[in-house]
Amino acid sequence: MDKHFFGLTDTGKSRDNNEDSFIVKSLTDDQLILAAVIDGVGGYHGGEVAAAIATEQISMQFSDRPVDPISQMIRAFKNTNEMIVAKKQTEKDLSEMACVATMVLADIEHNQFYYAHVGDTRLYLLRDGSLIKISKDHSFVGFLEDSGRLDEAAAMQHPKRNEINKAIGFSDQIATDDSYIETGQSPFLPGDMLVLCSDGLTDMVNKHDITSLLLQGDTLAKKAGNLIALANENGGRDNITVVLLQNNKEPQRVIPTKPGFTQQTQVPAAGAEKNEAIRAENPTLTTTTPPKRNYGFTALVILCFILLGTTVFMYLQNQHTAAPVLPLGSSPKKIVRNSQEQLLQDAFDHAVGDTLILSDSIFKSPILISDTLRLRKDTLYVLANGIVLQADSGYKGAAITMLSQSRLMKLDSLQFKGFATAIAISNQALLLKNVTFTNCLLPVKNSISFPDQQLVNAELMKLSPLKSTTPKTRDLKNGAE
Repeated sequence: MDKHFFGLTDTGKSRDNNEDSFIVKSLTDDQLILAAVIDGVGGYHGGEVAAAIATEQISMQFSDRPVDPISQMIRAFKNTNEMIVAKKQTEKDLSEMACVATMVLADIEHNQFYYAHVGDTRLYLLRDGSLIKISKDHSFVGFLEDSGRLDEAAAMQHPKRNEINKAIGFSDQIATDDSYIETGQSPFLPGDMLVLCSDGLTDMVNKHDITSLLLQGDTLAKKAGNLIALANENGGRDNITVVLLQNNKEPQRVIPTKPGFTQQTQVPAAGAEKNEAIRAENPTLTTTTPPKRNYGFTALVILCFILLGTTVFMYLQNQHTAAPVLPLGSSPKKIVRNSQEQLLQDAFDHAVGDTLILSDSIFKSPILISDTLRLRKDTLYVLANGIVLQADSGYKGAAITMLSQSRLMKLDSLQFKGFATAIAISNQALLLKNVTFTNCLLPVKNSISFPDQQLVNAELMKLSPLKSTTPKTRDLKNGAE
């Protein structure tokens, strides 16, 4: 499946069957994408049947490019309603079945999306790091939340949160009430992402944490997997479905224009009249002056080459000293991280800007570390809110290390427990604030490299914390190799 659309569903931790269904497919050359999330309701078997009917009817309605997207979405929902109602009348076992659904047609070529929605599945738009809820929850609790009478935390815990007042298959009202199906159209700009999901996600993961996970991970598959993993870690009380669509066109960049040239009036010199006559006959001819030689630019290029050479030399030196020697014919053992550990590495890799705030609702403390967390960004300030990193059983490596391209890391309110080495750096800057080390043999290891066979003048200073609350964390060790 193409990288700019992806869908994933999971049974969850409390259900034995999956009543969710989804559609995500390209209609024309990956520029027109159809997506839908359907959540069946009405008993152990009925919900699956209703979701299957909706999936079939939507797919039939959109076999190719639609002439009128909104009208065809409405027709797909009405056809689904007719099919479900008819089946309920013939099969008593399915008399309570229905489904809720959110459908999207994303026209990437024209930067637009169209949607239709019934129930409490949801549609979000992620733009410039902000997550905007597009659809409305068709339930009493959803109305209270959307109108601001109830905050998100209270709505997520409300005992009547899942009592919906609209669904496909409830009755024939959908055929006569034009307001029954919520529809809309909106710009879908380059870089935007659409999120369709069932309430199995939004009942377990709040909007802030959904946004954080959407900004992490390098693929849509990774983002969707992280969302479902967090919903399961928070309880997984229902089936969980996520569909992601991205406008993968390059965002437009505004290029500033140079100010216009204003010609100054000058007194004509001798022979100027003749020159003007020649230019009048040949309008393409212009008078130019030789460009001035830019010595400053040349010096800048030379300096850049010097810095590049120095950087490559230091990198090779670090690789030579840090790379482990493996026996002939052997390969490094592949470490499989746990979900929280991998999520934290993704957060390091894809932090927006130079600040990363770790949410304790996403990262469950303690996080067991079985492989070194690697910092690749030039500068990163990690605000950890008291989260604990704990060495997994038998793990002897560092908890966090700064790779060669990193220059500065600041850790705030992070705890390390049981590591042989908590933090490993090499000729890099490290700032610690409210950090604690418990049973760590070497809290900070600084491997300092010097040029081979060259005179070195240096002063290695012993580091010590400014303040400490417990005797065990009073000494900050600094090892050198």
